[in-house]
Formats: sequence, C-alpha cells, structure tokens
Amino acid sequence: MTNRTSGTHPSTHRPTTPAPRPAPRTKHAAPTPAHSLAHLDVLISGASIAGPALALWLTRHGARVTVLEKAPALREGGFAVDFRGDVHRTVLRRMGIWDEVHRRQTHMGRQTIVEADDTERVDLPAFLMSGDVEIFRGELSRILYERTAQDVEYVFGDSIASLTEDSEGIDVTFERGAPRRFDLVVGADGLHSHTRRLVFGDEAQFLRFQGYYVAGFDMPNHLGLDRTARLHSDPGRMAGISNYDGDPDRAGGFLVLRSEELDYDRRDPAAQKKILAERFAGLAWTHAPQVLAALESADDLYFDMIAQIHLDRLSRGRVVLLGDAACGATMGGLGSGAALVGAYVLAGELAAARGDHRVAFAAYEAEIHAYAKGCQKSSGNAGPFLAPPTEKKIRSRDRAYRVLSSRLLAGLFKKLTEKAASDLVLKDYVPRPARELA
Repeated sequence: MTNRTSGTHPSTHRPTTPAPRPAPRTKHAAPTPAHSLAHLDVLISGASIAGPALALWLTRHGARVTVLEKAPALREGGFAVDFRGDVHRTVLRRMGIWDEVHRRQTHMGRQTIVEADDTERVDLPAFLMSGDVEIFRGELSRILYERTAQDVEYVFGDSIASLTEDSEGIDVTFERGAPRRFDLVVGADGLHSHTRRLVFGDEAQFLRFQGYYVAGFDMPNHLGLDRTARLHSDPGRMAGISNYDGDPDRAGGFLVLRSEELDYDRRDPAAQKKILAERFAGLAWTHAPQVLAALESADDLYFDMIAQIHLDRLSRGRVVLLGDAACGATMGGLGSGAALVGAYVLAGELAAARGDHRVAFAAYEAEIHAYAKGCQKSSGNAGPFLAPPTEKKIRSRDRAYRVLSSRLLAGLFKKLTEKAASDLVLKDYVPRPARELA
C-alpha cells in the first residue's frame, strides 16, 4: 500500500447552482420501462468511489442524479485498492470498466518483510496484498467520474447542512448552495460520514476501534524500488517503504501503530506527526530514519485509526448509506470492492422495486448485510498482521506466511484471500452496457 497525493485536478466540475442537463449518452442500453427510474431525483453525498459507482448504475436505469462532494475538486491520489474473486470481477465487467481498470493498474509485485538490518525474512505474494487487479483510489475515482460526468450533475466544494423529510421527498439545505428537493439521499461519504451523522447520530455509536492506527505519505524512492515494498515489524509497530507505479523518484512511507485510542484533532497534521514521531522513535530498522524524516516534511499525511462501522440498519426513511459510510473498514476490509458491489445491488433493487425506496432499501440490506460483514471480518486481521504485538507473534506470522506462500499451498492460500470477496450470489439486474465483456 502507498499513499500518493499528486495534486488536485483543475476545477472542471459543474457549479453549485443547477446547470442544464446534457443529452444522455448512448454508450449504454436504454432502461426498459419496467425498470425505469426516470421519475427519481437522487442526491448522492460523496464523489470518491461508492458515489460515482452508484451514479453510473442509477443513470443507466434512467434516474436524475446529483453527486455532492465537499472537496473543491475530484480527489486525486490515495492508497491503492484491489479487487479479487468472481463477484468483484463480474461487477467491474457489468459496469464496463474492467479493461480500463486493467490498463491503469499498479502491476504491484512482491512485498518483503525484513529484519532490522534489512535482511529478507519472508516474501508476501502479490495476490495477498494486491488481489487480482490493483489500482490507485484516485485513478479508479477518475474512471468513474469520466464515465458519468456527462449524465450526472457533480457539485464540488459543498456539503449537506440539513435534511428534512416528508411523505413526498427530502428538502436539503447546503453549506453554500441554494436549497433543493430530492426523492432520495444516499450517504456515500466515507468512514467518517457526515450524512450518517445527520441522520443516524454521532459516529461514536457505530465506530469500532480495532486497536491500531495507520499513516501514509509520499517520500523519496531512495531504495530504488520498482513496484515492490519492504516492511519491517517491531512489536506493535510496522514501518514500510513501497513503490507502486515504477516512478524512480517517488515512494510511499507507511506506518502502522498498535495503541490505545488516541485523543487528537483529525484536522491537525502537525499534532499527528508528533504522535507518530514519538511512537516510532528508536525503531531499529535501517531505513527508519529516512521514513521518519519524510514524515516530518510530508504535506500529504494520511493518519487515521483502523476501525469499522457497524450499523443494524443501513437506511432510515428516504436516506440510505453505501460503501464505507455503511459498513466500512479503514483497511483490509475489501472496501472498494464492497462499495462497487453495494452500488450495483442498491441501484438494481431500486429498479426492481420501480423506485419504491421502502421495498428497495429493505432488499438492498438483505442482500448486502452478510456480505459486508464478511468483508469486515477479514479487516480485523490487518493491524495484528502488519504489527503483531509481540516478537513471538511476529515470528509465528512469518512462519505461517512462508508456508502458505509456498508453491504447494499458494493456490489454496489465494482462494482463502478471495473467500469473503466472493461470498455473494449476484442478481442479474438490467440494463448493462451493450459492449459488456462476457
């Protein structure tokens, strides 16, 4: 994994005031009358992955969609995200983006766990960390934006201020834009969802801290890595350097910390750097000084707890949650794959119910709840795997993965890594792109 923040895209988004809707593109089949959602106006909060993915499907079913994003432009960079197994593959193909994702994939290779002196201990196979295909989050977001921009109204630099629902729809006020009315609102705005807070209450009720923190930032590629990574684990700590795109000059620094829950300001990177510098002081790895020096000068630091969101229900009235806002995990929970699968199911159930949100939301929850929980379960191992709490557990992890990665067991190991991602029987919703791959 690496954190790449290569700047923001120029402001090519639509203004916050409503703009005339362009004529729909003809790249996908027109919705059949039985599945048409042409009577629905839907607001989606969040323009990363889940939101634009849902917008793609809803517009294919005929709905009018507005995607709202608090950032001033499309977010670039971010960690690499991966897809694995038949369910992910099927959804990517039905979306019509399978080939494009492959064209822009990282081609990440092995990641090596090393001793303090950088002696190699065990190689982690590419499929373990990178799945069948891996792509930077920002690249995937751009693909989805490019596929939907002509049919969807994107509003950047704004956020929801209030939601007032009645029997016919939802009145929405915004921090900047004029009030508007929609039939449905979708919260696809991430682990710390603002939409979820407005409708369901403070996130403390739903967020489950997993006992670890993670940080990522750009740094010089002083090791000359080429789509590989080196990781060093110390009891309760892990530091790594990775290169995911072959750039000879840039790499990503990566830190994982076992800790009690910390009290810090999520908007104060200087305070976050101080926490990390203090906790990683004295790390014996040969390359730790370069990692910590890059941390000190980083202007792109990502720092957050490793946590999960647990909700009994994913909808309330005309508001529904999707992706990390609904059932996210900071890392290791197949979040991007689950977001794409969830978007496919949610749009499909709305079409099957002819826009009746009460029927559709209940069906969406029934379809996706167990699947999402299975993906979350896999994320609970991320912190202990990367930064085991004791030296004994570090050695035990290394022995286990050395055996599992052997030629004899590699096939079985790969199937195990795909189990949660593939644990769903997809319904065949319509329509799909005319040029969808078989």
